[in-house]
Amino acid sequence: MNQFAELFAAERGAERIARRLARSGLCSRRDAERWIAAGRVRVDGRTLDHPAVTVDASSRILVDGKPVPPIERPRLWRYHKPAGRITSTSDPQGRRTVFADLPADLPRVMTVGRLDLASEGLLLLTNDGGLARLLELPSTGWVRRYRVRVHGRPEHARLDAIARGVTIEGTTYGPADISLDHQGPSNAWLTIGLREGRNREVRRLLEHAELAVNRLIRISYGPFQLGTLPAAAVSEVRQRVLREQLGAGRPQDRDADRRRKQARR
Repeated sequence: MNQFAELFAAERGAERIARRLARSGLCSRRDAERWIAAGRVRVDGRTLDHPAVTVDASSRILVDGKPVPPIERPRLWRYHKPAGRITSTSDPQGRRTVFADLPADLPRVMTVGRLDLASEGLLLLTNDGGLARLLELPSTGWVRRYRVRVHGRPEHARLDAIARGVTIEGTTYGPADISLDHQGPSNAWLTIGLREGRNREVRRLLEHAELAVNRLIRISYGPFQLGTLPAAAVSEVRQRVLREQLGAGRPQDRDADRRRKQARR
């Protein structure tokens, strides 16, 4: 069973308390550890003061005196982030967050990675902290693809250097898929695919190539596409599609697929 398939298992067995709280959709693992340090979490009548505690289905867990909600199946949504939204739950400067766009009937969700204030396009949302963590890991190997408009005329030699991987101010960036799609009088459009998705990676790479980014749109994250989703709109990925894309289909679904493939031979 792969890591994604484990997320959909009916029984997950014993696990650390921070992971259990993250899977409930209440918070991230880091937030859970902070809540524990603040004395907000009780397990079987005992207030926790450290996160090195294992719980299972029989454990009675309270946060601020309230029972932790039952675990829902992992769900995933596509959201079209407009430029000018910040990817956080709140902002001291009072700027609009992506969460202000979400329908009121959506459960508590977290973002899979981030897009900076000026960037737009596909942002994945999930109710499951474990799923978010797995989707963000570079080892998952999923390509994040961007359409980027830059000012000027990109030099092929500089783009080739980015494609091979570069070191910028002591930080090494891995190889990237990059192509020049259109050259206009003053701007050019590029498509860039990255597997790591570090903070502001696209902008840093293109600044290194002496190109100023004036628009950045994420068009895909692994198999999930922005497509024609309108700005600020949200669309849930159907459960069967989600399982298939994660390689976590139900055993009967996998068996049926295997039989269909054998019948075609």
